Amino acid sequence: MTKRHYSAFHSLNQKFATTRWGSWLYARILHHLDRAFLKLTDGRTTLSRVLAGLPEVMVTTINAKSGQPSTIPLLCIREQADSETFALIASNGGETCNPAWYYNLKASPFARCSFGGPAEDYIAHEARGEEYDKLRQRAVEEYIGSPLSKQHAPERLIPIMVLYPMRPHPL
Repeated sequence: MTKRHYSAFHSLNQKFATTRWGSWLYARILHHLDRAFLKLTDGRTTLSRVLAGLPEVMVTTINAKSGQPSTIPLLCIREQADSETFALIASNGGETCNPAWYYNLKASPFARCSFGGPAEDYIAHEARGEEYDKLRQRAVEEYIGSPLSKQHAPERLIPIMVLYPMRPHPL
């Protein structure tokens, strides 16, 4: 896979997201704005994609506490643009704890995911060992400032979840 080239605008926004202020701001409000932007564009794109040019997926999991469906837009790593398999990095914007969607997938590995089109059914597992190392390196190469998330949360290993298409889905 060749390294992605970003416009100056996208690079600036990605770099801002790696600052203390940027990660705080984006972790707390961007996913809410993404949902609104997704509705405005009839599900075609998110504000994160417009601002940073990064691949994003809408992920619906079953909330581990409430048992209700929970949908959130997340950045993802894909081997190729048309690949059905993808990975999610549970950096939580550099916070010291993992995001809720990670615990949801650990409790029930089933998800419905959409890349701006119809949602499909997926099953997840946590990357370990060589698979983890490979995906972590891809994240560092793919996203400007990606290693900084580890600097903001050095006391924890940031989990990576890999999602594969499955048919049929139990949800």
